[in-house]
Amino acid sequence: MNPKPPTGHRRWATDDRGAVSPFIAIVTVPLLLLGGLLAVDAFGVTRAHERTDGIAVEAARAAAQAVDPARAVTGEGVAADPARAAAAARTYLAKAGATGTVTVSDGGRRITIRATGTYRGVFAPKTWTVHATSSATLLHGTIRPAKD
Repeated sequence: MNPKPPTGHRRWATDDRGAVSPFIAIVTVPLLLLGGLLAVDAFGVTRAHERTDGIAVEAARAAAQAVDPARAVTGEGVAADPARAAAAARTYLAKAGATGTVTVSDGGRRITIRATGTYRGVFAPKTWTVHATSSATLLHGTIRPAKD
């Protein structure tokens, strides 16, 4: 004689098709959630670095526009006025919400900006500090840079 197949709720007790172990059910959701939360802060730090890099580039551009008019008008060459260039870069950094240093070298032809930005974690209780450096070189000449 063949035994009868299980019926009703007894069938569920012996049938394991589609079953998930309790360990997997309990652990998977928090791991996925934790991974997602950490990804938010990881991408936030990346965005902060990109933003700080953009700020450094634009601060260098702002400083490079502070050309010394006495040298430019007389045709001696193009060079930045160190005081005005540094002030323009610091103003840009401050308005963008970053800090940094400004260096004017090579007789006012090269401007280097080192900007510092921060990212406060959304889920991780930490503040990251990011740095970026950019420089601008003032050139003079129509076909190639002329030696002043």
